[in-house]
Amino acid sequence: MKTMENCGVFGVYSNKDCINDLYYGIFKLQHRGQRYCGIATFNHELKLVTHRGFVRHSFTPEELQELSGNFGIGHVSLKEKQPILLESRLGNFAIAFSGNILNSEQLFVDMKNKGHSFSSHTQTELLAKIIVQGNNFVDGLEKLSKKVKGSYTILILTQQGIYAARDPHGFKPLVIGKNRDKYIVSSESRPFSTIDVDIIRDIKPGEIVFIGKNGIQTKAYLENRRIAYCAFEWGYIASMDSIIEGVPVVRVRNNLGASLARNDDVDADITAAIPFSGVGYALGYYKESGIPYDEVFLIDRFASRSYLPLTQEERDREARVKLSVIEENIKGKRIILCDDSIVRGTQIRNKVLELKAFGAKEVHVRVGCPPLMAPCMYDISTRSYKELAAKQYSFNQIRKKISADTLKYNTVEDFVKSIGLPEKNLCLQCWTEKKII
Repeated sequence: MKTMENCGVFGVYSNKDCINDLYYGIFKLQHRGQRYCGIATFNHELKLVTHRGFVRHSFTPEELQELSGNFGIGHVSLKEKQPILLESRLGNFAIAFSGNILNSEQLFVDMKNKGHSFSSHTQTELLAKIIVQGNNFVDGLEKLSKKVKGSYTILILTQQGIYAARDPHGFKPLVIGKNRDKYIVSSESRPFSTIDVDIIRDIKPGEIVFIGKNGIQTKAYLENRRIAYCAFEWGYIASMDSIIEGVPVVRVRNNLGASLARNDDVDADITAAIPFSGVGYALGYYKESGIPYDEVFLIDRFASRSYLPLTQEERDREARVKLSVIEENIKGKRIILCDDSIVRGTQIRNKVLELKAFGAKEVHVRVGCPPLMAPCMYDISTRSYKELAAKQYSFNQIRKKISADTLKYNTVEDFVKSIGLPEKNLCLQCWTEKKII
């Protein structure tokens, strides 16, 4: 099974020029997608600039000046350039989308059979052309929810303002912030401190809002059969300084690290992390166990996030490039090494072997998330069941495969307890194999 998340969305409605807010907003969401970035704004007309590459390496001062306007939307992606612009009977608009539509291929066939044509074979264009069949954007988004199966957060930029919609299950986060000058809607709250806005609330599963001159207006609620917040957002995807559904990501990771430390009978000299995603877990482990925290790897901040590139070769190369060993801190030490998850096991194995090659006496691996048992259908994903170590090997085989002296995961029950939300409101499919749709 192959899926691909469309990563991160960000929107601003302001009484001042918003281009700097849009630029820094998508920059702060860069961890959600590093291949493409784009911004669309309205100032007498809709304007769009998209790039392949990092936000801060791509946009020129001239482009940002050209994009000046009081409201707009932005996007970062692993898969494709967004936003896109369309002309329609509802008016010209730009759309940005994050998620994965499971029945997209059938929807393409159905619409082509009805005479619709497509300039690209992207889910973004598909969603846009379904939406414009409505009497207005709200009606179109309501019709969309009845046709598609999967996860989505959508921002639509019109000449009047921004529509924001979240699928009825609420798989992916979407949060609103404001100050006296502006309203923000974002895949995560992380950018809010940079642009000086406060969190107001999360857009509710199935909610359609409009952000314009009259502020935030709820236009509709879609039928909601079951809330299913993606638990892996707290485990890996979201930045540690974000807050999702009122629950700080850092708190969850600290709780999970503490959970790993409880009843752990291993003697060790230091607690350490594979940065950045293992840091929250390691700090929680240290606080609970009292085993001192220290750095064993130095991260190259100019390297990209190794989970995100598309090919295994790219992932392995980035993993080698981005971390170097701090030899002074590890020689002769027994190390508790914390990370967020084990997917294939190759990268954690390489790091364990590096630590031992530089003189670590023992390396005990502690994993914040439960064993991954299924590719995610709704978001960022491993590519198949056969690439999941926990699906292919026994617990002891994984320990030997990664060359760890001992290995420990959190359980699903640990994870749910650490988030603090009802289990019935979480999507745990990647660990339990229980599908939501």
